[in-house]
Amino acid sequence: MFRKMRRLGQMLSQEECEEILTNEPRGVLALLGDYDYPYALPMSHVYVDGKIYFHGAMTGHKNDAVKKYDKASYCVMDEGVRNPDDDWSYIFRSVIVFGRIRTLSDDDEKVEKLTNLGDKFFPTHEETVSEIEKLLHRTEVFELTIEHMSGKRVEEK
Repeated sequence: MFRKMRRLGQMLSQEECEEILTNEPRGVLALLGDYDYPYALPMSHVYVDGKIYFHGAMTGHKNDAVKKYDKASYCVMDEGVRNPDDDWSYIFRSVIVFGRIRTLSDDDEKVEKLTNLGDKFFPTHEETVSEIEKLLHRTEVFELTIEHMSGKRVEEK
């Protein structure tokens, strides 16, 4: 169903893809937006148990798009390194995920996933807990279940 990568020599392993999803903080989420235009937005994420989680407000374009159509794509790139062979190009790795996105409705599940997110970004677990207590009532949590994932090493030339 999903296309195979053309340049198989640049393909990353499953483990490399998961390492990027685990360690990199942000990516771009692509949804089907208003009037069937693509809607791509930068998101912070956490990768837990083979799924990707995001948080956001309870209303807005993203929420409407998720309710309308549950297919999504998410792209994450690492920071890259300067190519040692020249002064301008970079070598970087990227992962593209295709899957189904949904909004979590169970508060216990939301707290668990928000804790995973917060612990990735806040300096202390106590700060994570404090933020969740303040904002849970107005925070949505989105779960992206991965159906296909591919990663690639790119060397600009």
